Amino acid sequence: MSQAAPQTAPQAAPPAPAPAPAPVPAPAPASKPDAVVDTPALLNRWQLIGMSVAIVFGVLSALVQFLGWQADGRAAADTEQLVRVQKIQSSLLNADALATNSFLVGGLEDPDQRAQYDDAVDEVLTLVTQAADAQPADQQVLAELNVAVNDYATAVAQARANNRLGYPIGAEYLSAASSELDERAMPILDALVEANTERAEGAMNGQHPFWLLLIGVAALAVLVWLNQQLAEAFRRRINKGLVVAGVIVLVVTAVAVFGAFLRDSSNDSLQEEEFAAAVELADTRTAANAAKATESLRLIKRGGGATFEQQWQESVDEVEDGLSRAEVVALWDTYKERHAEIVRLDDAGRWDAARTLATRTDEQGSTAPFAAFDGFLAEDTDANAAAATDELRSGRAVALVTSILTVLLGVAAAVAVARGIGERRREFS
Repeated sequence: MSQAAPQTAPQAAPPAPAPAPAPVPAPAPASKPDAVVDTPALLNRWQLIGMSVAIVFGVLSALVQFLGWQADGRAAADTEQLVRVQKIQSSLLNADALATNSFLVGGLEDPDQRAQYDDAVDEVLTLVTQAADAQPADQQVLAELNVAVNDYATAVAQARANNRLGYPIGAEYLSAASSELDERAMPILDALVEANTERAEGAMNGQHPFWLLLIGVAALAVLVWLNQQLAEAFRRRINKGLVVAGVIVLVVTAVAVFGAFLRDSSNDSLQEEEFAAAVELADTRTAANAAKATESLRLIKRGGGATFEQQWQESVDEVEDGLSRAEVVALWDTYKERHAEIVRLDDAGRWDAARTLATRTDEQGSTAPFAAFDGFLAEDTDANAAAATDELRSGRAVALVTSILTVLLGVAAAVAVARGIGERRREFS
């Protein structure tokens, strides 16, 4: 019997692949909690800013006002020093005019003119000492001037001694003395006039209303910003303390700016009027005395009339640029008429007649109208200088008090800021 073939069992199908796991979504990032505002710290910071601004405002505004107060004081002192130096210049040339005029007489001098010369030299030396005490910056130059003045006085004394004895060398001593005066003393005095003019004008420009306005506007801007920050944080439109501080800053700024503007305008007017008049009159007096001295030197140096006349005319041109008062102009015109007659006589060879006209002290000579003219100029110079210095010193006490009050009001504004923010701090707590 045949054996049946074994049947092969059917193969099982391969297992289906396991499905891929579904992607797990990444966890959403945790949302950050709202930032916590440290309100007390923020209030402290705002208070520090506000108080600092108020105090800095008070200090800076007071400092600018104090500097303006100092500037006016310096301007007054520098103006006095300028007038003092110009008086030295005029008096020194006046002494030279008196010395040369007296020398023409020959022999014994006129006692009155000799006394006037001595007084002029004494005044110069006294003013030099006063100027050195008043302005330390001028001391070294004034010491050199003092030496030059003493050398000049010594040379004049030698010229007089020889003139009394009738020695012709006396004229050489006097000419040398006048030349030394022009070459040594006058350049020093010109430099001192220039330096003190610059100091005085610079000090008069020491008021700064713009800086006061800028400081006040900056302080107000910070206070307005602080008020806005508080309004956003506390839903209060206005903070009373900041308003009070702002009003203080506004009023102080307005008063300070107005005061500085008035002082600045006043100083500008002074520069153009009284100060300018004092300087111009002093220059005019200096040029006039130079002209009178040159007139005498013309006669002392016989034969040198043309050269000295040119110098005289240059001085006269300077004088006539600064004349205004009718009576002063009339005196100057009289003097010029007498000088023209002196020149005519000298050119005609009548030297003795020319010398007599130049040295006689009555109304018919050239000395009397010139002396009256010089006296008027001296009075006008002193009057304008006094007006300028009085105006510069007037109101300085008020300016000083205002600067002190500004500091105190700055502190008051800082206290107002602290109280205003303190009120918000109490609301928060």
